[in-house]
Amino acid sequence: MSSWDAAQYLKFGAQRTQPSRDLAARIPLEQPRKIIDIGCGPGNSTEVLRQRFPQADILGVDSSPEMIRAAAQAHPEMRFQLCDAGTELGTLDRDFDVVFSNACIQWIPNHPKLLREMMQLLRPGGILAVQIPINQKEPIHQIIQALAAGEKWKAHFPSPRIFYQLTVSEYYDLLGEITDSFELWETVYMHAMLSHDAIMEWYRGTGLRPYLAALTPELQQEFEKDVLDGVKQAYPVQKDGSVIFPFPRLFFLGER
Repeated sequence: MSSWDAAQYLKFGAQRTQPSRDLAARIPLEQPRKIIDIGCGPGNSTEVLRQRFPQADILGVDSSPEMIRAAAQAHPEMRFQLCDAGTELGTLDRDFDVVFSNACIQWIPNHPKLLREMMQLLRPGGILAVQIPINQKEPIHQIIQALAAGEKWKAHFPSPRIFYQLTVSEYYDLLGEITDSFELWETVYMHAMLSHDAIMEWYRGTGLRPYLAALTPELQQEFEKDVLDGVKQAYPVQKDGSVIFPFPRLFFLGER
């Protein structure tokens, strides 16, 4: 997979950060002393946790050296370290009051194993707090996948992207197996984008990355043009010129 670009990711920092604010606000602890942010990215979600729990010792971890460098530079008052949540959670402490993860685990396989390992990082009474994008059925994803599987482009994408998200029903059953106390909810964020090009700019930082990484710069431009043509068809322009970009996200909390 290509390296992450922190500057590209943060071009829509306010919109990307809002779900972490909403998730942090629902954590039912008054004064957690030790928190880990798994998949901290450039530190925007970790900063949300610091604002919500200023007395806590907070550690941000991510598998991307680029993201960790950006986080440490932007937030020198907090701690950040490299850690691949898919393989290295066992190397971390196991006495956190909050294990927090915002828009990260969709990139990691085997969620039954992953969520059990995340829960094991908590002390008894600690809270697991997770947000996952669930926009696989949204037009932007359908457009990209159809293009990647079509005659023009399929030779460039021999391995289609795998979506590791489970269904809401599967997460419910999984959480029921690892905790007696949990809740799930879904929020659809209606982002008002300035143009169709802005939707493309958003997706260059996340969902388009695996596809663009497989192409030469010239082919990247051509593929993006084909995606943009589809985006213009799928997302109507509002009276004020804005384009509404719906973005569904699943949240859950579970107690150790």
